[in-house]
Amino acid sequence: MPSGELQYPTKPYSKVNRYDVRASYALKTIHEVVNTCPILQVSFTVPNSPFPMMLPMIGQMGSFARPSSDTGDVLELYLHGYVSSRLINLSRKSGSDGESGPRGLPITVGASHIDGLVLSLTPNSHSYNYRSAVLFGYAEVVTDVEEKLWAMELITNSVVRDRYRNTRVPPNNAEMQSTSVLRVTIDSGSAKWRSGMPSDEKADLEDAALLDRVWTGVVPMHYTYCDPMPGPYNKLPAPPAYLDEFVRESNQDARVIAIETATKAPEAKAKPSIDD
Repeated sequence: MPSGELQYPTKPYSKVNRYDVRASYALKTIHEVVNTCPILQVSFTVPNSPFPMMLPMIGQMGSFARPSSDTGDVLELYLHGYVSSRLINLSRKSGSDGESGPRGLPITVGASHIDGLVLSLTPNSHSYNYRSAVLFGYAEVVTDVEEKLWAMELITNSVVRDRYRNTRVPPNNAEMQSTSVLRVTIDSGSAKWRSGMPSDEKADLEDAALLDRVWTGVVPMHYTYCDPMPGPYNKLPAPPAYLDEFVRESNQDARVIAIETATKAPEAKAKPSIDD
């Protein structure tokens, strides 16, 4: 890890205990996992409910105050939601209660990518090659119009690069009224991953009969975008160049990551923690 790389503080709820050699608290590592994940899992507590709530949401990390910041800088997470949803309403109330301490609704956000199926000699040794991240922070509703428009563009372009300016913009008044954006101030976070080929026990590796009958290795896995399909009222004769480029480059990048992850040396196994 390069010296001077910013890291999130390690908190009891963010610390990775099991296989901690696979963990990272670096902002750049965590933010890149989040920003390349198509769906984020957002959890929060609901008053008078015995269960936490979890919602799949679209989001992206960025900085309205410092738009040129990269993924290694301190960033906020912006989430897109409907104006009257439960999460938005709870965040609105939490952001204006006037109590001391952090403003906003405490939430936890998870992101994960599967890069390969790891097939070992025994069922217990099977695994995934993966990248995952968890963020802990406080969500508030964005009320400034300029910041809200900036965040809507940020989130839209996270779905398809350069899509926002190639649509009918800016959003009209009805769209602005029905859509809310949450800004999540991050308190802490962590990332964890696995890479490499299978790893089996010594006794199994010395079993010649077992080695002769069981295939072992990695099946690389990644998202693939298919060719764009025109909608019923589309009048363009072909997909625009920016869309073709996005599909082609995204597929190429995803394939490279999956294959490179499979060929990386696996991390050394850590001793189980008493907290496992």
